Amino acid sequence: MHAIRIMTYQVNGCCGSDGSMDSCRILEVIADAAPDIVALQGINTDGPGNPLQTLGKRLGMSCFSQQGENANAFLSYYPLSGVREFDLGGDGRCLRADLELHGRRLHLFNVCLTLQPRIRQQQVASLLGPDLLGSRELVCPTLVLGDFADCGWGPGNLNLAMLLRKARRPLWRGTYPARLPLFGRDRAYLRGELRILESSIPYFGVARHASNHLPLILTVQISDPRRYLRADERSSRRMEVIVPG
Repeated sequence: MHAIRIMTYQVNGCCGSDGSMDSCRILEVIADAAPDIVALQGINTDGPGNPLQTLGKRLGMSCFSQQGENANAFLSYYPLSGVREFDLGGDGRCLRADLELHGRRLHLFNVCLTLQPRIRQQQVASLLGPDLLGSRELVCPTLVLGDFADCGWGPGNLNLAMLLRKARRPLWRGTYPARLPLFGRDRAYLRGELRILESSIPYFGVARHASNHLPLILTVQISDPRRYLRADERSSRRMEVIVPG
């Protein structure tokens, strides 16, 4: 059984709840939480002074993202494969990646939806569609996390709840808005052999000012007993030929 510490964090372009732009505060929040992987939303990934590259360099983590403003991204101490961005429509987006951890594979979906209920419902339908969570290729445990842009009872949540398990989170603790966190906009869903060992939301200190969201931190255990070959291992196995005699 192996566990990994994962954070989801809507950084709002590194604009804090006080209106100041400061990526150093985001850096401090992430460093204090000490996650293995960070799923970021609302991060600028191109242009001068690229905040994502700055965070990755100072934290010693690898960056995985498409270029653009208000993008989704991963920071990780582990190698990620199959990184691909999907447009959910209406400015909604999903960044998918696969994590290989001690022979176990975890599908990661980093999601950012929009506030408009009707558009958000369409985005959830796209997320659950055949190109993403409805794909037959998803045979391993799956973690979906990010900014779902609602209060927990918005359109589409019934469909999410029917196909996925909502991850355990601290009781009576929201993530938005950061100074008075009433709503659990930032959350996670599970599928397959995954367990949440611990969840936390840092409320005090710099986290209240670094962004208009608080991060959600999960310690996730991959309890699937099966082991999966990496793509390069499968290729090498296929090249082996048994010669009779």
